[in-house]
Amino acid sequence: MIAPPAARALHAPGAVLLLSCYELGHEPQGLAGPLAFLERAGYGPAALDLAVEPLDETRLRAARFIGISVPMHTALRLGVATARRARQVNPRAHICFYGLYATLNADYLLDGIADSVLGGEYEQELVEVVGSVAAGARSRGRREPVLERLDFPLPRRRSLALPAPYAALIDERGRRPAGYVEASRGCLHHCRHCPIPPVYGGRFFVVPADVVLADIRGQVAAGATHITFGDPDFLNGPGHSLKIVRAMHAEFPHVTFDCTAKIEHLLERRDLLPELAGLGCAFIVSAVESLSDVVLAHLEKGHTRADVHAALAAMRVAGIALRPSFVPFTPWATLDDYLELLDFVAAEDLVYHVDPVQYGIRLLVPPRSGLLERPALRPFLGPLDPTALTYTWTHPDPRMDDLQRAVMTIVERGTRQEADAASTFERVREAAYRAAGRPTPPPRRRSAGQPRPARLSEPWFC
Repeated sequence: MIAPPAARALHAPGAVLLLSCYELGHEPQGLAGPLAFLERAGYGPAALDLAVEPLDETRLRAARFIGISVPMHTALRLGVATARRARQVNPRAHICFYGLYATLNADYLLDGIADSVLGGEYEQELVEVVGSVAAGARSRGRREPVLERLDFPLPRRRSLALPAPYAALIDERGRRPAGYVEASRGCLHHCRHCPIPPVYGGRFFVVPADVVLADIRGQVAAGATHITFGDPDFLNGPGHSLKIVRAMHAEFPHVTFDCTAKIEHLLERRDLLPELAGLGCAFIVSAVESLSDVVLAHLEKGHTRADVHAALAAMRVAGIALRPSFVPFTPWATLDDYLELLDFVAAEDLVYHVDPVQYGIRLLVPPRSGLLERPALRPFLGPLDPTALTYTWTHPDPRMDDLQRAVMTIVERGTRQEADAASTFERVREAAYRAAGRPTPPPRRRSAGQPRPARLSEPWFC
């Protein structure tokens, strides 16, 4: 049977174009995975990573299907602007947003920006939407996430740049190219502020170990000597994760890795930490968010202030650096809470473990957020800002909103000037104590010759 001309047109090289705007500085999984699914189905997709490549309007004009990957809020905001430009250049193309933030913002995106949206385990559904477009249908995809196990092919990275333009690991060995894989997607937990629970509903899906290892093998061959595991929580399925890093270390003993895990998992599975260190774990990112038990309870984080101290101690015994992430500006955090957080960073010698952007993070409340169900948020909640793609909120203490803006100004200036993390920290601390009308404590001095912990060249935030 001969396919109709419209269907054949979608199989032509470049007729399906996938775009990524931003994925934390690593080679986009939101391109590599879908490219493999589409190729397996017989399409000839092309891709642009707009974080390292210019938007090619010639390729936009040639495309009949334009997919935009939006795994995070920053990518969504950039993706909306990109979609509007694509619509101007090529009004006949089908535009599909896919990824975590596509599902959260489905109503907004389908109101004139996108023709379809997909989220969750979306790759096979993406192939089917492309097929519908090829057949002349006006598929709008699913407003609700796809939560079905997939048959994963090896991610297709050969048309993308090698690791060099992307995030690198910086440690005592210098600056080393870093690859990126995902061993699992979704999460078992229901933290109220996290964008994953509204999409995955407490489920997570593993990527077969042989697929992950083959992906690592290819990236190491391309020059990577460090691998970031981008799983929302690497210890959701510890047996699966350990199987992969054991095999990786056996084959590539010189390759290090990092991952992300909840504080409660670091405590529940602390017996695994020494082995992870021995297998090359350079650091673990953990969403500490706050040291206030009041704030942690509102966010339903599953840990307490005391747990943070216990996890930090366990990590130090194991010899793995903890890189905490924070959401210090929430409606329930006080100025004293903020000062206490900064004092904790100084006292525990974590200044070089924290990306400065973490000091200025303000609570994001996207559509479908679990926080919208909490009565405790309502007194502070404003309307949905369609430009910022988040609900607005106002802190009951105006000093906190003023301080958050001041901190972000300091952090952005420090980033532009490539300032040392300690100098940015001290400027943030001065601003915070000034806001409280209190003298700033003297800077904490590091021991001479003390090595700085490993970090990625691209800050972690969402």
